[in-house]
Amino acid sequence: MEDTSLITMQPGQLLARGVSRHLRSHGYVSIEEFVPTRGLRVDVMALGPKGELWVIECKSSRADFQTDTKWQGYLEWCDRYFWAVDTEFPTDLLPEGTGLIFADAYDAEIIRMAPEDKLAPARRKKMIQKFATDAARRLHRYRDPKLAPMPEESS
Repeated sequence: MEDTSLITMQPGQLLARGVSRHLRSHGYVSIEEFVPTRGLRVDVMALGPKGELWVIECKSSRADFQTDTKWQGYLEWCDRYFWAVDTEFPTDLLPEGTGLIFADAYDAEIIRMAPEDKLAPARRKKMIQKFATDAARRLHRYRDPKLAPMPEESS
């Protein structure tokens, strides 16, 4: 049976799906379109079994990469930072000192491990709490779509 949900997904969303599937095989859970702080939205935030936090930005084309001006602002919100691209992407565009993941809609492979720059304990605690809260809200909204947003969600 064909997965028709893929038809309506954008190219970056398809990459994020494959990345999330792959990370799960390593014991990570993930949230797509995660907002670590006001004004920033990462494609995938992953939480590892030891509390590691990874940010993965999914780029589907040269133009998509070249219009991304916020990626360096994501570095202070994670322990490791990765780019996820398909195998046709011109990887020479990607900055040194970042991780690289090849992905498609079904799976992914970590090609280059990102260097580790550990978060401060207070920031880690804040991010893990936000991750858990966002995941719980999304699940609740999925189960009860007509639910009104909580006061802090509407701002």
